[in-house]
Parts: sequence; C-alpha cells; structure tokens
Amino acid sequence: MVDFDLRSANARLRASNPLIQCITNTVVQQFSANVLLAIGASPAMLDHEADAGQFAGIASGVLINFGTASNHQLLAADAAIDVANAASKPWVLDPVSVGAVDFRTSRIRRAAADHPTAIRGNASEIAALAGVGLGGRGVDSTDDVDAVLPAAAKLARETGAIVAVSGPTDAIVAHIDGADHVARIAGGHEYMPLVIGTGCSLGAVTAAYLAAARGGLADPDADASAVNASEHTTSGEAASARFEAVVAAHAHFAVAGEDAAEGAKGPGSYSVNFLDALHAVDDDRLAQARVSLDTLAADEGARA
Repeated sequence: MVDFDLRSANARLRASNPLIQCITNTVVQQFSANVLLAIGASPAMLDHEADAGQFAGIASGVLINFGTASNHQLLAADAAIDVANAASKPWVLDPVSVGAVDFRTSRIRRAAADHPTAIRGNASEIAALAGVGLGGRGVDSTDDVDAVLPAAAKLARETGAIVAVSGPTDAIVAHIDGADHVARIAGGHEYMPLVIGTGCSLGAVTAAYLAAARGGLADPDADASAVNASEHTTSGEAASARFEAVVAAHAHFAVAGEDAAEGAKGPGSYSVNFLDALHAVDDDRLAQARVSLDTLAADEGARA
C-alpha cells in the first residue's frame, strides 16, 4: 500500500524553490504566477515557440494548459513537451474543456499521448479525455468525481500519468504495481469555483510538487522510464513519489482553501485570503489535510 509523508513533501518544495514554466491560459497567468510564489516556487510564463523548448530544459517542471491557446502556445507546448520528456522533467497537462470543440479536443488528446507526468482536470474533462464522456460546459464539470474514477484509472493505465480529478472532494488515481490506487482529499471552500484561476493554478502547483519530488529521488534520471516507457508501467520509488507529490499539491490547496474562508466576505476577499493562506501552509498544517487512501477493485478499475 502506498503511504504519504506530506510534511516532507512540503519541506522539499520550500527547500528546492522549483522553477515552473507555465504555458497556460492567458486569463490566469498573473494569478498562477502569484500562487507559485506563495507556495515557495518560481514562475516563468515563457510561452512562445521560439524559446519555449530551450527554457523547458532550464525549468524544473512544465505546465501545459490550453485554456486560451494561441498558435504560438500550441507550438510552444509541442517544443516544451519534447524537451521535458527528453530531459526527464515532470510536466502536467490540464485538459481544459476537452470534448467541447473538435480542434481543442484533438490537440489535448495529442498532448495526452505524449505521456504527461500528471493530468489534472474536473470530472467531465477526465471522462472525456478517457473517451467515456462528452466533456463539460466550458470549464465547468457536469459529472461526479466518484462516477469517473474508472475513467481516471483507465487514463492512468494508458498514459502512465497520475490522474487528478477536481471536485468538492478531489480524487487522485495512480496505477502502481498493477493496482489502481485512489487518494481522496477533502477541503477547500464553496468560494473557490468563483475565483478564476484556482483550478488552472492547481496544475502549476502540481508541477512544482512533482519537480520537488523528482529532486528528492536518489536517481532522478531513472524516473524517465516509469513515465515514458512504451508499456506505461509504473512501479517503485519514482511512481510512489509522483503519487505523493500530486496528493500533496491538492492537499495544499485543500487546507489553504479552508483557511482562506476565515474573514472572507465573498469571492473577492476570499481570493486575497487564498494567496495568504497558501503562503502560510507549513509542514504541520499540510499534515493535517484530510486524505484517505483506497484501491479500486479490479472490476471497477476496468469498467471504463
């Protein structure tokens, strides 16, 4: 059974100050940059095809989010993904509105086929990317988190990625050593969906925690085989470290989301409080996150 040490995950993040390249939604660039600074990471919003690939070799991790993708961003994403994979750097795919329109869907599926380290989306996006749903309405989800867990497990097995499904209770699915492991993280607040950028910036935070986890491995370069191998098999220290990192990122958001509600009068004041709360989360506070761990039954994991 996989176990988590969230205190150490947070400590590694703060100590390593990972540099995260964000090729992301233009609506949320500033918010995402502020979120990364608040948790102890460094943001870089380099998203032009002329230098995105080169910078991916410098960055500790990469976020790919096609929320408002331009031609420049699409080409930049292709270049950054190639370099990140070649250099064994972690990268995160946020499949914003996959299934809504054809071209967007085809480009997101193409990125998913390039073996992201993690995929983070709402329930409808994860279902659509797994090929068992039509997608949400824009960035909204029309599906229940638990209902799409078999789809998330299918996606994890097919891509080798850790798959995170956001909702009132987040669920993280990892296929490790032949089993579909599921971590559920409770927390957050009802104001979070009313603040633009909370979901997109969570993808950036996930990349930061993954980068810190990779730096903590005895042999970081050996991590590549688990993500990029043609058989998509995940096992051992590297896979467990990635699973823990994605859980830690979501736990960080969950506890900060709860803490930010104190004194908030609405989404505006909550947004300010949220950045402060993210910054205030320390090892002990992260360890208080409400995380439960389970495995999907074999027939449930194969149902999608």
